[in-house]
Amino acid sequence: AISQSPVAANDRQDTMAPKKKVPAAPISSKKSSGVKKNSNPLFETRAKAFGIGGALPVKKDLTRYVKWPKYVLLQRQRRVLCKRLKVPPSVNQFTKTLDRNVAESVLKLALKYRPEDKAAKKERLLKEAEAAKSGGSVDKKKPVVVKYGINHITSLVEQKKAKLVVIAHDVDPLELVVFLPALCKKMDVPFCIIKGKARLGTVVHKKTATALAFTTINNEDKREFDKIVESVRPMYNEATRISWGGGIMGSKSNAMMKKRAKILKAGK
Repeated sequence: AISQSPVAANDRQDTMAPKKKVPAAPISSKKSSGVKKNSNPLFETRAKAFGIGGALPVKKDLTRYVKWPKYVLLQRQRRVLCKRLKVPPSVNQFTKTLDRNVAESVLKLALKYRPEDKAAKKERLLKEAEAAKSGGSVDKKKPVVVKYGINHITSLVEQKKAKLVVIAHDVDPLELVVFLPALCKKMDVPFCIIKGKARLGTVVHKKTATALAFTTINNEDKREFDKIVESVRPMYNEATRISWGGGIMGSKSNAMMKKRAKILKAGK
């Protein structure tokens, strides 16, 4: 092995190019640490571990992953179908419901003419039986109440005894009441469509009710009743033409149609 002399090595170091010094960064570019956090020695800061036995995961919106009950799925699918498909006028008229204020006044009036429940009927019959037993006179005055039951209401409308018919908008199957608006128009009986069969059901002590009918009104409520009929008639009885419904497409279909129209316009 050939050994180099220390003098030769020093000469080589002298002939090498000097190293460039990198300029220091300007003061403005230095990252400011900001406000210093007061670290408490009693509490140790640890990163969350989301493994088994670790920290609970962050709550997310899991609506898309929920297994909904069958009836919820059906009512959602029905609602989408009624938007997408063309809905005939006889079915579409049930979407045109009374506004909130008028509906509330109708229900408030209906509650005044609420029929007796089972307990009240039992009490009345007991009183009648006791009166008959003692030989007293029994007052059998016909009560002024709202009528319910689709067959009963239909016969009342046909006989022109009904003064106002209130129909629920969400009757299932709809065929039960789909004929009633046309019948009311023909017999010139005021009618209205109200949201919620359950709301009508509470009036007559049932879970749901398809329709209610007013036959007689007390003198103290006549003014309020006439006001309701005046607001209801032009909307339902005097409506000349019921329009078709549906035909509302989704966001994806609308975007596709816009894209197609754009291409056709560019081709022309």
